[in-house]
Amino acid sequence: MTFPPLFRMTVMVVTAASVTLDGGSGRSSDHPPRVVANDNLVRAGSTFGDTVIVRLVLQRAEWRPEGDNGPHIEVEAFGEAGRAPTIPAPLIRVPAGTIVRAVVRNALTDSTAHVIGLGTHPINVNDTLHLGPGDSSAVTFVAGAVGTFLYRAVIGTDLDDRESERETTGGAFVVDPVGGSQPDRIFVVNIYGQGDSTGFRNALAINGMSWPHTERLRATVGDSLRWRVINASTRGHPMHLHGFYFRTTATGDGLAATPVDRDRQRLDVTDGIPKWNTREITWSPDRPGNWLFHCHLTFHVIPGTARLDVSTATHDDHAADATKHMAGLVLGIAVAPREGVSYDREPARRTLDLYFNQGPVRGRAETSYSYVLKQGAKAPHPDSMLGVGSTIVVTRGEPTDIVVHNQAREGTSIHWHGIELESWSDGVAGWSGQGTTMAPVVGPGQSFTARLSLPRAGTFMYHTHLNDVPQVTGGAVGALLVLEPGERYDPARDHVYIGHWNGATAPPGEPMNLLVNGDLIGAPERAFAAGVTHRFRLINIGPANNIRFEIRRDTTMASWRGRAKDGADLPTALQVDQSALQSLAVGETFDFDFTPTVAGDYVVTAAFGVLPAMWTQRLTFK
Repeated sequence: MTFPPLFRMTVMVVTAASVTLDGGSGRSSDHPPRVVANDNLVRAGSTFGDTVIVRLVLQRAEWRPEGDNGPHIEVEAFGEAGRAPTIPAPLIRVPAGTIVRAVVRNALTDSTAHVIGLGTHPINVNDTLHLGPGDSSAVTFVAGAVGTFLYRAVIGTDLDDRESERETTGGAFVVDPVGGSQPDRIFVVNIYGQGDSTGFRNALAINGMSWPHTERLRATVGDSLRWRVINASTRGHPMHLHGFYFRTTATGDGLAATPVDRDRQRLDVTDGIPKWNTREITWSPDRPGNWLFHCHLTFHVIPGTARLDVSTATHDDHAADATKHMAGLVLGIAVAPREGVSYDREPARRTLDLYFNQGPVRGRAETSYSYVLKQGAKAPHPDSMLGVGSTIVVTRGEPTDIVVHNQAREGTSIHWHGIELESWSDGVAGWSGQGTTMAPVVGPGQSFTARLSLPRAGTFMYHTHLNDVPQVTGGAVGALLVLEPGERYDPARDHVYIGHWNGATAPPGEPMNLLVNGDLIGAPERAFAAGVTHRFRLINIGPANNIRFEIRRDTTMASWRGRAKDGADLPTALQVDQSALQSLAVGETFDFDFTPTVAGDYVVTAAFGVLPAMWTQRLTFK
């Protein structure tokens, strides 16, 4: 598989690295040391009175993110002097006010290193330590503002706006309040991308390892979990938590950190974390089972593009084994039940039948797929295809079973994205469930019942979680709307816009095909009532790229009021009027209330990132 142009911009050929795909040592003639994965549980340095001394060495090293017997790649990495290099870089963690003396040696023989982030925070990016090949230097500073930060090295003239990814030197720098922080975990994303004439390979790691070799996290129902998530790479990552919401309590750009006031902390299931940025999040599981925390860029979690060795990728895409059909930036979380507590769900009050169909080539999609909801007494024909999956409308507090029937020629599984549900129904084949009882692949001719409890009204999505790129870009996605009891869905005032892709390839120099509700260019003009409030539900379920939605009247940006994010109502402080423009990372939903007080024509547009409008719809309000 080759990456589409907009994705390829961040994974161009990197000629400075070499990959060995066999399980041998594969060491170069100078025998570089082997990288040790850093779980960020041990602080670097030694303490002398009120001073912490950290001695760092930047060197070439052999990295095996896919296990000790997996393929390796030679990269630049930091390590403490006299110890093995680590990815991520050694954890620097000190209380505020501590004197820090960092001694850094550049052991690279052919490259200058520019070390960013060693100083009093907030720190200016220009406060950089420049080290020629073989040079050493020391810097002494006082640990400043409390927060989560990033330090890293830029190698040679490899600028931050480069098109390749060489982010193996980044590490966490945490400044705790005097007296310490509550217990937490630190997760750092590091990436090395490489391509050649045969395609692209990636070393994609959380705390130095790639799924299924990432750490298995364990918790118990009711635990309060605090995570620091650091994006030490040059592209954004939409990080998604299955089954639960989290609160972001602080954000940062790696050099400075800002606490988020409690009354402005929204609930998220997905957060697009920009390059070099940090997050401090909290969450608490209230249901047992296996769950995931992963990047929602599909190319960062599948065998064909999130491994160094892609030789078995085509087969693994369809595997029932979660250690095979996923790869890259994935963490697994096993939540144990509380002793003596029952987690049985109330019996279903309603049952829906959803059919997975497979069709011919459609546009750039080599195969088309559809999730089609049964209407009436007869099941939809296997050839029945929609531009995007049926919109499913259910009611909060009404337990609903959705029976997935596979009428296609290959297996599937459905993830109910953002829904708080039991693990078994979460939709990750070979992982969702508990103990040895795991959800299966829904094979051709088979069915699977997802049991949804639906505790919250809002805008959600559902999508395949198997053979992800072909199925997602072929149409195996849809909207799931949970209404309040007694509420009825009114398409005259309730508008769903689900952004996705058509196929995963594009001609050279052209962007991917952006679809909205299954349409490529735009949707037919529609007329609605002016002077009343309309709800706009925005969803991004493409495999990559932010999608920007706008509403304008002539050339003037309209305004709308924030209502919800990822299905959860926004805090009152965030329910404010704002420009009718929203960028959505993959896996995010946003809801807005739009009240056109002036009659006339308005235009809704959608586009990738900052590109010009790629999809339009004219709305007339009378």
